[in-house]
Amino acid sequence: MVQQARELAPGRYRETFGRYFEDFVVGDVYEHRPGRTITETDNTWFTLLTMNTHPMHFDTEYAKHSEFGRCIVCSPLTVALMVGMSVSDVSQQAIANLGWKEIRLTHPMYAGDTLYAESEVLEKRESKSRPHAGIVTVRTDGYNQDRKLVCTFDRTMLIARRGHGVDDQRG
Repeated sequence: MVQQARELAPGRYRETFGRYFEDFVVGDVYEHRPGRTITETDNTWFTLLTMNTHPMHFDTEYAKHSEFGRCIVCSPLTVALMVGMSVSDVSQQAIANLGWKEIRLTHPMYAGDTLYAESEVLEKRESKSRPHAGIVTVRTDGYNQDRKLVCTFDRTMLIARRGHGVDDQRG
């Protein structure tokens, strides 16, 4: 179960988020909310920050002549938003991300589309080298406002056991 608050002193609480290794159950699905509507500004800034110079993401005239007929959202932005949306549910207690695999982009996103995501726990196991942590793998699926699958990936993380998270170590 996810901890909602921890009493630091009488009447003083700190909100905590995320599941510890013990809280993950294979087959559970976490719906990440709220969704996120992607704006043209989001897409332009992301392409600038990442130095992505493909005109499909910011040149309306160029994009008009593509098979999409308009600019598309930069695909790493979709992945980044999905990861961010999932943090409070799956990786707030992570010690490290161990990797992503099978990233598939199945439908374009456009400025004005709203992204929703959910993660299913695929597997978990105890860490052989770190007794204070375990390894959890989830599949995260992203959908647009029409419930069309736009992106999917598997993500593996090293997750702290209860009593060994950063929140547990701070005063």
